[in-house]
Amino acid sequence: MKRNMKQFVVGGLAALLALGGLAAAHATEPKKPARVPVPAISVNKDKAEKCVEPTDVMRRDHMKFIQHQRDETMHKGIRTSKHSLKNCVECHADPKTGSVLGKDGFCATCHQYAAVTIDCFSCHTDKTEKRVSANEPASLERLVRLSAPAAGAKP
Repeated sequence: MKRNMKQFVVGGLAALLALGGLAAAHATEPKKPARVPVPAISVNKDKAEKCVEPTDVMRRDHMKFIQHQRDETMHKGIRTSKHSLKNCVECHADPKTGSVLGKDGFCATCHQYAAVTIDCFSCHTDKTEKRVSANEPASLERLVRLSAPAAGAKP
């Protein structure tokens, strides 16, 4: 009986050591690429530390924030910028295109990865707002044109 118990214990220890060796070998093994490409996430580096919520919260609940912002604005007339779509676009737009959509766009890549359709941008712009400077003649002309009433519009 003692001999069988000793063999059992030695066999169990050998099995544990073998499993530990497998785990160590697995840990040093190069990682295989995922079946589905992980989204490329671009963030405006100047504003990266200023996000309105922690990253894990935004990944999980950003749609709740956007819907809450919509309800506050549209139904109650309360306009705040904390969770506004405009602020999201300003921080997350691709520096080259100025958009959150497109091949490498922040929203597009994540929503494609999650197989979720985006409908925000059927009404809202997906691009950062270009700042108009009054010191530039072309911009001043644009400001005048934008502030002038449309032809045929009643005052």
